[in-house]
Amino acid sequence: MIRKFRNGRVAKTWARNRKKWSPPLKRNLIFSIALVAFALSAFYWLALASDRYVSTAHVIIQRTDVAGGQGMDFSSLLGGSGGNRADQLLLRDHLLSIDMLKKLDTRLNLRAHYSDSHHDLLSRMWSVDNSIEHFYSYYLSRVSVEFDDYTGVLIIKAQGYNAKMAQAITALLVQEGELFMNEIAHSLGKTQVEFLEKQVITMNERSIKARQAVLSYQNKQGLVSPQAAAENIVGIVAKLEAQRTELETQRSALQSYLVQDHSSIIQLNQQIEAINKQLAQEQAKLTSPTGKPLNRTVEEFQRLEMQAAFAQDVYKVALVALEKGHIEATRMIKKVSVIQAPSQPEYPLEPRRYYNTLVFMLVIMLMAGVAQLLAAIIRDHKD
Repeated sequence: MIRKFRNGRVAKTWARNRKKWSPPLKRNLIFSIALVAFALSAFYWLALASDRYVSTAHVIIQRTDVAGGQGMDFSSLLGGSGGNRADQLLLRDHLLSIDMLKKLDTRLNLRAHYSDSHHDLLSRMWSVDNSIEHFYSYYLSRVSVEFDDYTGVLIIKAQGYNAKMAQAITALLVQEGELFMNEIAHSLGKTQVEFLEKQVITMNERSIKARQAVLSYQNKQGLVSPQAAAENIVGIVAKLEAQRTELETQRSALQSYLVQDHSSIIQLNQQIEAINKQLAQEQAKLTSPTGKPLNRTVEEFQRLEMQAAFAQDVYKVALVALEKGHIEATRMIKKVSVIQAPSQPEYPLEPRRYYNTLVFMLVIMLMAGVAQLLAAIIRDHKD
């Protein structure tokens, strides 16, 4: 009986203590989980995370045709980035492209470097056979190209698990970037020159055809210069009219004191009639309601000559443009000037162990506090 009494008292005491200490244990469970998570994260950042070295280069694009003259760009003056902002952004896009990633992988074997099993599992690429999409996503997390809008400088940063690889990645990015920009400029110049050469050939053929048309028309009409022939006929007509006027004057004077059938008056009439016939013949050569008079021949000849002259002028302009295109093509070189050469790091800047540990601790504690607050609210609603 005494033993049963004592066992009952112990059971009641344990039950009371269980009710008394159960809420604090539940409350401390959240913070216990948070402490374990913090310990694991601190162990990873401080002990397991692999060192990553960062190589940096600063570059700017300069053109060799600055002497050619460029319009003033007020946006570039306000932005302070010079006149090559578009080129800088184009270079940045190329350096962060899949094509550049493939070149780097071919030259430096990036897949093997970033997926080396000697590095920690969380920071490395999990498999060397990852798809190009996953590989590209990982590449963007390890390589950055930032454009400083104030100074107009491209800041290239590349991370590697050793200093030589980080520097090699940055150096190859700078080298391939310069080749890419020059290739674009040369391709543009080559395309322009090819177009101008085609235009010169076309204009030359058109000019030759126009000159041949003029020669054919001259041979057909039997005249070297229809305009000169027309001017000669006009001169003859003017002389004949002057002679007729003089003869008519003499006839009027003789008629004042001689009879109409006088030999002198008859002779003057005959001369005037002959001149009138000659005038009619010469004027018919110039103008006529039927047939093909000389004035129409002159008009057609002048039109053909004008077309030939125009074709010749266009051909000259095309030749000048072609020579200018050749000069511009040789001057269109965009040099990637290196302000800061790709550095060879001596100390691993990544990961930032203490910073990441502190941030992770603050995040865990914040999440634990929120969870504890939610648990207290639920507990109060149950009561």
